[in-house]
Order: sequence, then C-alpha cells, then structure tokens
Amino acid sequence: MLNFYDRIRTEKQFNKFQIGDILFAEYTCPIEDKTFGIWTPSDYLVHVLTGKKTWHTTSGSWSAEAGQTLFFKKGTAIIDQFFDEEFCVYLFFIPDNFISDIQKEFVDDIISKPVHPDSQESAIHVNNDVALSAFFQSMHTYFSAVEKPSSTMLKLKLREMILSILVSRNNPALTSYFHSLANNKVPRIDEIMDANFRFNLSLENYAELCHRSLSTFKRDFEKHYGETPGRWLLRRRLEYAAVKLRNNTMNISQIVFECGFEDLSHFSRAFKEKFGVSPTEFRTQSFPQ
Repeated sequence: MLNFYDRIRTEKQFNKFQIGDILFAEYTCPIEDKTFGIWTPSDYLVHVLTGKKTWHTTSGSWSAEAGQTLFFKKGTAIIDQFFDEEFCVYLFFIPDNFISDIQKEFVDDIISKPVHPDSQESAIHVNNDVALSAFFQSMHTYFSAVEKPSSTMLKLKLREMILSILVSRNNPALTSYFHSLANNKVPRIDEIMDANFRFNLSLENYAELCHRSLSTFKRDFEKHYGETPGRWLLRRRLEYAAVKLRNNTMNISQIVFECGFEDLSHFSRAFKEKFGVSPTEFRTQSFPQ
C-alpha cells in the first residue's frame, strides 16, 4: 500500500508547505488506477475542490465531492476514483501533538464544551461553518501566491482552524476525537489494530501507525494482547475471512485481498491449518446444497 503522507511530502510535483511534521498540500491525483490503497501515520483533513472520490475503511465508506470536507484518522483506506472530472483537494496532515498543545493552551475556553462519545469510525464528515470556510479561502490565497507564506503564518492559521472546531458546536464528533488525542500520549494500539488489521501492512508500518519504534510496538502489543503481532494478525484475518465466506458473495480471490493476505496459496494453507478444511469446503459446508 502507498504511504500517502510520504508520497505527498517527497514528490516535487505537488504544491505544498511543510513545517516539521505538519504538511499542507494542493493535490491533484496523478494515479490512474480505478482502485488503490493508501495508509498514513498522520491524521489528515481533506477539502475537495473539484471531482469526487470514495474511501473504504474497515468501519465504512465515505464519499466527498466539491465543497465537502472529510477528516481521516491515521490508518488505511481503499480509494475508488471517478474519472469524469479532475480530482483536486487541499490536504492538511496534522500531528497529534499539535492538536494536544492547542487544547492545553486554551483549556479554559474549551473545557466547558459538551464532549460527545468519541466515534470509532475511521473518518468524520466535517460541517463547513464560517470559520472553516475562511480558513480554506486563506489557503487558496497562499497556494495561488508566487511568494511562499511564512511558517509562522501557516501555523497560526492551522491553530485558528483547530481552535474554531474545539470551541464551536458544529462538529461534535471531531471535537470529541480531538479531546481523545489530548488524553493519550501515543495512539491506543487496540484502536489502531482493530481499524487496520485486514490491510497488508508490514509490522514496521503498524508500529509507525501506533507512533512507536518496532521494538516498543512489539512489547506493548504483547502486553496488551498476550500474543505476538504476527500471530494476532493471522488469527484476526482468518476469522474475518471465515465471516466473509459465510456471509458474502465475494469470490475467494476477492476475500484474500479483503483480508490482507499476499496470495491465494498462503491464505488457503493458513485457513486449512486453522479450520481443518479449505476455504472452498468451508463455504460449501456453510451453504449446503
């Protein structure tokens, strides 16, 4: 899968501003595939200028078109593209500590606001109010200008945007998620793994998603789950595959892709070892003639 954050950060073709881990980008999609996978270790905000796309994650599917905004939590997604119109967006990759620092600085202004339960969904639809519309308009000015804006000004604009969400009542789900970031120094391993286990990432990728070194990730993982990441991933993917075989009309090759396995032969061997029958036999037993 494509590390979307790294792709934007390193490719020269994109109009972008970077301040440490913060990344602003005007992005016109150069990928020609109808469907492709991405992952990112950073949360990001997407504001669509033209075109339309659909993002599929473990917890659901989200579509956005011109004028609409989505917030994606760090993790993975499968994207469906529509080629009837060029797809162009503003992207804002926002580190957890940037949001947490704002909440600590302005705690007296936001502490009295009602906090809704944090949604476990991978993405949040954002209601564009006056403050957010002004932010996107200012970004249009910066991206269109010949002279690059100062890092100080960009950070101030982003701080203003985050604070406007925290103190308003217009985006309660996003506000609650921002509050959850302030309460955790690093992402919770169970939340990251439950949301991303069925995607074919390396352990190094999962460690990066969890904002840990590989050794720390393995140690914290085994402490939480009582088994190694490799064994847990294989078990969860096979259990998910069994559910798909029982309740879904996908062919087995599609299920292999859906469950994060590299190829059909590896999946078939692992499945038979766990369940005692091949995937085809398992499906036949679930739906006897």
